[in-house]
Amino acid sequence: MIRTLLNYWAWFATTMCVVVGTPIVALIFLVTAPFDPGRYAAGRAFRLVAVMSLRINPLWRFKTRGRLQDPRRPYVVVANHESYADVFLLSRFPWEMKWLSKDTMFKIPLMGWMMQMAGDIKLIRGNRDSAAEAIVQCRDRLKKRVSVMIFPEGTRSRTAEMLPFKDGAFRLAIETGSPILPIAVAGTRYAMAKGTFRFLPARALATSLDPIETTGLSVADIPALKQQVRDAIDEGRHALARELGIVVGPGPVDAGPEATTDNETD
Repeated sequence: MIRTLLNYWAWFATTMCVVVGTPIVALIFLVTAPFDPGRYAAGRAFRLVAVMSLRINPLWRFKTRGRLQDPRRPYVVVANHESYADVFLLSRFPWEMKWLSKDTMFKIPLMGWMMQMAGDIKLIRGNRDSAAEAIVQCRDRLKKRVSVMIFPEGTRSRTAEMLPFKDGAFRLAIETGSPILPIAVAGTRYAMAKGTFRFLPARALATSLDPIETTGLSVADIPALKQQVRDAIDEGRHALARELGIVVGPGPVDAGPEATTDNETD
C-alpha cells in the first residue's frame, strides 16, 4: 500500500515538474534563441526539469560522477541503456547534450515540446530517411559545439546483458572527428523495468569514463572502436553494480528492486 502511494506521488511530482517546467523552458528558449544557436541554455533548463523531479521522488536515489574540463567541447556520448529511468539519471551530468530519441517521445504533450525547444533529435525507427536526417541533425549540434547523446544498443535490453552496439554513433564520431565519451550506467533497470512505467525503489549510478579520441581513424576502424567502447562501458557498469550490491551479467536479472537500499542521498 505504501509503495503504491509513493508510486502515485512520484508520478504526480514528475507531472507537475513537467507542467511547471514547460513555460520556463519556453521563456529561456525565446530569450536565448537569437544568440544561442546550439540551444545550450534551453537544453540545460530542460534537463534540470528531470533533475528536479528526481529530487522530489522518494523512491529513487540517483547519483552521477564525472566532469568535463571544457563542457562546450562537443562529444559523441554513448551509454548502456537499462530503462526509461536512464533519462533522469543522465540528466544529472553537469553539461548539456542533445538526445537522439525515438519519435514517439516527441509526441508526449509538454515533454515533447520541451524536447523540440531543447534541440533534441528525432528518429523514426526503421525509416532510412529519418535516420539520414537524424545524422544531419547530430552533425549540426556537434558543429554548434554541443555534445550529442546516443544509446548505441538502440533499445533497452530485457536482460542484464548489454545488447550489441550499432555502428551509427561511432561512424558519426569518426566522420566529424569528435571524441567519444563513454558513460557506464547501473541500477536503473530496477527503477523502471522494460515493459512498465511503475516507479520502484532503486539506487542507480552513472559515471563518465575516459574520453576516446577519434582523430586519424577511418570507417575501417569502426569495429575495433566499437568494441573498445563497449568493453569499457561493460567493465564500468560491473564496477558500479558491485558498489550497489546488484547483479549484472549474461542472462536474466538475478536481483530485483528488493535488493536495493535507500541509504544514499543525492
